[in-house]
Amino acid sequence: MSLPSIERAIGYVFGSRSILDQALTHRSFSASHNERLEFLGDSVLNCVIAQALYERFSEVREGDLSRLRANLVRQETLAEIAQQFGLGEQLRLGEGELKSGGFRRPSILADALEAMFGAVFVDGGFEQARKTILRLFGPFLANLDPRHSGKDAKTALQEFLQGRRLALPQYQLRATHGEAHAQEFEVECLIPELGISTVGRGSSRRAAEQEAARRALEQTGEK
Repeated sequence: MSLPSIERAIGYVFGSRSILDQALTHRSFSASHNERLEFLGDSVLNCVIAQALYERFSEVREGDLSRLRANLVRQETLAEIAQQFGLGEQLRLGEGELKSGGFRRPSILADALEAMFGAVFVDGGFEQARKTILRLFGPFLANLDPRHSGKDAKTALQEFLQGRRLALPQYQLRATHGEAHAQEFEVECLIPELGISTVGRGSSRRAAEQEAARRALEQTGEK
């Protein structure tokens, strides 16, 4: 994916190419790296998500809002979003990180995405950063259920089954589609004791498992 393609994916065109280059630069590559932008982007991200949750869930208490936010901005979610538009392929990494597959490492992807948010903030201001974040987090916000206080679908399903002394669900990879840089995973969630079998799809195996778990929860009537 080219840099203009990344700009299309995040919905923002940079006025300064140098700030975009810095956001894509890991500390293993250069002394001028993205860690300061990551620090800034982390703060902007938390602010934007906090505001979105505050406005979306007017009856939810502060503690539950905090858990919902933590669930959204955790490393796994950030890395999943970064993978969806091929951010790792554009990162500038040192030789050691390249050889060890650093462009696929969740921590590096998550940090780079936060740096990207920081770069948008520096280049275009808070409103542009807010639009970029909400564009990328939109599907996650849409599927959020405050009744589970920020628990992801797999955790919520596991607790539901444990509360009824039922066996934990089985997750089976059914298929993988697409090229290596843009794969889609298909995972089945099985709960034999309840006669439930659901299929989830996603850009990572974890995302597909979460989708399958969410559909299984719907069938139990819990979500």
